[in-house]
Amino acid sequence: QWHYPFENRERFDERFPAEFICEAVDQTRGWFYSLHAEAVLLHAAGAVPVPTSYRHVLSLGHILDEDGEKMSKSRGNVVDPWSVLDAHGADALRWYCYVAAPAGNPRRFSQRLVGEAQRRFLLTLWNTYAFFVTYANIDGWTPENAPPASGADDLDRWILSELHLLSRRVTEALDDYDATAAARGLEAFVDSLSNWWVRRSRRRFWSAARTGNEFDDVAKSDAYATLHQVLTTLARLLAPLTPYVAEEIWQNLAATAQLADAPSVHLADWPAADEEAIDEALNAEMAFVQRAVSLGRAARSSAGIKVRQPLASATISASSPADAAAAERHADMIAAELNVKRVVAGGGAAPAAARYTIKPNLRVLGPRLGPQLPTLRQALASLAPEIAQQIARAVDEKQSIEIEGITLRAGDLLIERSASEEQAASASDEGCSVVLDAEIDRALAREGMAREVIHRVQNLRRDSGLQIDPSDRIHLRLATEDAELAAALAEHEQLIAAETLASSISLDMGGAPLAHAETAEIDGAALALSLDRA
Repeated sequence: QWHYPFENRERFDERFPAEFICEAVDQTRGWFYSLHAEAVLLHAAGAVPVPTSYRHVLSLGHILDEDGEKMSKSRGNVVDPWSVLDAHGADALRWYCYVAAPAGNPRRFSQRLVGEAQRRFLLTLWNTYAFFVTYANIDGWTPENAPPASGADDLDRWILSELHLLSRRVTEALDDYDATAAARGLEAFVDSLSNWWVRRSRRRFWSAARTGNEFDDVAKSDAYATLHQVLTTLARLLAPLTPYVAEEIWQNLAATAQLADAPSVHLADWPAADEEAIDEALNAEMAFVQRAVSLGRAARSSAGIKVRQPLASATISASSPADAAAAERHADMIAAELNVKRVVAGGGAAPAAARYTIKPNLRVLGPRLGPQLPTLRQALASLAPEIAQQIARAVDEKQSIEIEGITLRAGDLLIERSASEEQAASASDEGCSVVLDAEIDRALAREGMAREVIHRVQNLRRDSGLQIDPSDRIHLRLATEDAELAAALAEHEQLIAAETLASSISLDMGGAPLAHAETAEIDGAALALSLDRA
């Protein structure tokens, strides 16, 4: 194009060889090899090393239709790119091409597949961004006047560690011209950000008026600062891949703040990974916690237990001591995710879904303990299920234990194991097992009812057009003729009020419904619920 070598020699020499060239696989001979041959002929035939006209070459695979057939006008399976652009936008089309397959592989293409990629990644990213903007506007939070995140919260340190690890990996992938690896890494990170960090941190963004739980200013400020840092860094990492979405996020979160030295994300510095901020141990801990939670949810699903139904306990066993320690350290987080009252963590083999009854071996202990025997028998009869399981494991491993100040050996106790599918649900993979105590007593059942009621009220709030702003509070009326449901409402009235932003709750059967009303069924019991803005 520059008529080399007859003119523009100096300009050509400044830019030769090209950093990379890109064309479809069917141009291997017509384009890639032709350029290579010309470079040899024009510059140094027979030279070692052989001159080349490009440093990198990307050979693209063919784009096929949704059924894997080559597109052809005669077959009528050609997709009009403008229809895809009009429906989903340029960034969605680009994103699908990145994540569908590595550059050299053929890939299927249709408007539906682009739409799926958009929902899986771009909408997840956008919803996370919208979540931040919504709450930041409610609280008047701005990055100019906020301190950086303190790092006091494990979740914050984890997501920032993962962010810097992501920056390193995306940089390495793009330096290697591997857009697919970069895009898939970004997609996995955004999924963890949305479905783990945001969900686990959501309450820190709420006003104390929302639940009555006091969140100190540092915790709330840390949540804002952390998510702001994550989103602005993501915008820069995404700039080469989804330029329009990245620019929109940057313009709102960075260019208008004191980061105005980069008025466009495409003029901003590329984010360099802070190696000191990468905590591999914490990353591994959180990965195990997420794995345990996933297994716990699978156990719930297999047993047909609703997510909103609280359970008494979850027992987590890990073959790795590091994983067992992670489960113990983050037991509160796992309990909240699995909606259980307590988590028992430990190492060793995966426990069976069984109940344990432990009794003293009277023939051995009677003569030895004498008057102490009734005390031991009572202590063994009142053991919590997880403690009984630990004792059973110790007996199996021939370890001595101490109960009520009495040292006992393996032969001193009788262990009865009973399969109890109706009282336990379990799931396991290599190295981890989760067993849920699925026995639901009256107190747990009533709390489960209350949480179902909260879910129905929240849906009615949303359908009635009420905002999430804590100042947009409601009057709530709940009425039922079912005695058990009525008891559940009375016992958990404060919880329902806090979670639904209700200034007042009426449980009067005779009262007239409020402005927005519907009927629902809670565990087979009819419930009339209505609400109005307070």
